[in-house]
Amino acid sequence: MAYYCLSLEKRTTHSRLFLGKRAGDGVKTTMAASLRILVTGAGRGIGRSISSELLSQGHRVALCARTSSDLESLVEEMPSEHLVIVADVLSPGAAELAVSKVVDAWGGLDVLILNAGDGVSAPIEKTTDEVWDRMLALNASAPFRFMRAAIPVMKSQKNGDNKNSNIIVIASKAGLIGEANVAAYTASKHAVVGLVRAAAVELAKYSITVNAICPDFVDTPMTQRSLEAAASRTGKSLEDVRSALESKLVGERFLTPEEVAHAAIAFIGSNETGSIQLIEGGD
Repeated sequence: MAYYCLSLEKRTTHSRLFLGKRAGDGVKTTMAASLRILVTGAGRGIGRSISSELLSQGHRVALCARTSSDLESLVEEMPSEHLVIVADVLSPGAAELAVSKVVDAWGGLDVLILNAGDGVSAPIEKTTDEVWDRMLALNASAPFRFMRAAIPVMKSQKNGDNKNSNIIVIASKAGLIGEANVAAYTASKHAVVGLVRAAAVELAKYSITVNAICPDFVDTPMTQRSLEAAASRTGKSLEDVRSALESKLVGERFLTPEEVAHAAIAFIGSNETGSIQLIEGGD
């Protein structure tokens, strides 16, 4: 049997960021130039906060999500140039369609933020093939397809003041550790973290950075559904389930979508690549 040793151009890092109690304590970056940015899962939760912040900074933002009303309500009072792309990231050709729309409209793509995702809570023996396959498709395969569609564009362009093109993945703390009753979700997030690490090494020579944000529990509709499932499974009240979970978290609280958005945006324009950043609440 032959063994091959790969020499990595850049080693990935795993950092930890503690955020204070206020959303404004998150890391925030303002770029001088208006960038061309595509955000998936832009209609709700973290993706909505990311998109709102970028639009308020004057960037051209393409907003991709399944529900048009969520996107329209987001941009109705935003003066910045934007695209609304109504698409399910699991649909065949969705990634290529979204990237082509951005390129057709603005001539290129500077930043790709991959936020679309979901989670399902169930014990392993009650996790169906359908749930397993959907979690991997949504949380790992869809980000891969969007990367694959965007990379040729990013390789071919020059970004002026923004020397790098940036790919930022919103993963999860579940991509770094194991948790009970979320095996499919955890496996999918481990997969996408692995994708980030591999892509960062492969794309460094093309001035394309690839980084991941791994937040602890965030106060979003997805978390609310997880809490409701836990309450139903255990027979406890929703309030008791939430309090019990918060008591185990750093800072004993959920993160806000705005905090995660600020941390993700901080990677834009950065030379850092291969960073897997765990985000937890501070005191």
